[in-house]
Amino acid sequence: MSKSFLNVATRTSALALWQTRHVIDQLGKSSELRNSVDFKELAVDTLGDKNQNVPIWNLGGQGVFVKEVQSAVLTGKAAFAVHSAKDLPSLEHPELTIAAILEREDPRDMLVGSSLESLTPGALVATGSVRRRAQLAFLRPDICFSGLRGNIQTRLEKANNYSAIVMAVAAIKRLNITYFENQILEPWQMLPQVGQGAIAVECRKDDKEVIEILSKIDHKPTRMAIEAERSFLSELGSGCDLPIGAYATNQSNGDISLEAMIASIDGHIVLKKQASSTDPKNLGKNLALELLAVGGSRLLDIKQ
Repeated sequence: MSKSFLNVATRTSALALWQTRHVIDQLGKSSELRNSVDFKELAVDTLGDKNQNVPIWNLGGQGVFVKEVQSAVLTGKAAFAVHSAKDLPSLEHPELTIAAILEREDPRDMLVGSSLESLTPGALVATGSVRRRAQLAFLRPDICFSGLRGNIQTRLEKANNYSAIVMAVAAIKRLNITYFENQILEPWQMLPQVGQGAIAVECRKDDKEVIEILSKIDHKPTRMAIEAERSFLSELGSGCDLPIGAYATNQSNGDISLEAMIASIDGHIVLKKQASSTDPKNLGKNLALELLAVGGSRLLDIKQ
């Protein structure tokens, strides 16, 4: 029996390739797929990868790491695409669907080079994320910041140039990188980016065969959590160009608990709210509306 071949679109970074190979490995655990389908990586350079010296928000914010990868699927060069869920725009492409979200890795952020408490006044912390910068400034208004772009290894190589840099725990774990001088920041200190730590797999809405294949690796609890976070983001209509964070967790009673925040760019104001529901999409939407009503809309207007 001959096998069919499916191309899998991905970014070219080491982390993106790890995630793509992880997806393929998970699909290969199905004996049916292992015997009938071969998967081949199709690596694509994105706008965000090509312009690593430009702040993400100056490149257009949302979608700078996914558009070219999505295009490979839309044009038929690939059957599906693997993304970091945090890179996906809050609104799905009308011709694409997120057919699978894999079980989430640790979504937290971490400091590499120092603990938060050990940073001296005036210490220089590097991050390319306004979300991270605002929350750190709220916790430590006496420290300074510098921008930081590049792939995981490039950023780590620059760590010695600063008092500390900020990284995603999931990236460090997936690439099996060990750094001993660090501190993991708990969600009460720094809420993660929407979708951080989760892998999303996207295909064409009309490709029922591929949707069926990908359904085998969809992790329902993670999907519900990510849906709540993305619904929150969708209501605000923005992403990595604003200091916005959200983190949803699955509760033992079946509820989804969502904590979310909107901050000022300088970190002087951080608005947070938490709520629970069995309906992830309404949960995210309603929490966004609550934050907007208590001052979040003014913070967004200031940035815009």
